[in-house]
Amino acid sequence: MKFTIVFAGLLGAFLTPAFADYNINVSDEDNSGGSGQQSVSINNEHNVANVDNNNGWGSWNSLWDYETGFAVTRLFHKKVCIVHKMNKEVMPSLQALDALVKEKKVKIGKGPGGPPPKGLMYSVSHNKVNDLDKFGKSIVTMCRGVPTYMAEEIQGASLILYSEKCFITNILWILNISFCEETVEY
Repeated sequence: MKFTIVFAGLLGAFLTPAFADYNINVSDEDNSGGSGQQSVSINNEHNVANVDNNNGWGSWNSLWDYETGFAVTRLFHKKVCIVHKMNKEVMPSLQALDALVKEKKVKIGKGPGGPPPKGLMYSVSHNKVNDLDKFGKSIVTMCRGVPTYMAEEIQGASLILYSEKCFITNILWILNISFCEETVEY
């Protein structure tokens, strides 16, 4: 009987972190041109990562749904959502993001260390998405009632050509994602 109780306790102690939701906060207070504060929440049960960037008018929220393979970023100052396919060759897996976030938490105050962040560039369509259901429940919940646009990855593009028409998200010095529009303001 004692063995069963001890075994159940140990099993619970080892499984709890695998299904836990947790938050990591990173402040960039010492950098006058910094990105404010970011928090990353990882939900292993639903295979979702949520990144909140709180920077006044330039605040945004990004949700990466590893089950559906789609991600969405909500730009608060533009009052829009931008949905795109996740590039799994560049974007970290949920487990890798988990490890990178924990590593960055240890390095708070030391600034970005290590290699420069990877980058992705997307072209945002000016046509609104009418049916959010195909992107999954998490994205529907985040963008219901908000104008939503689809973005396609631009391979080999240069930010120099788009710099005035792009919104750039920097995720914990791990990944820069640029959302660009050539002719239409979204």
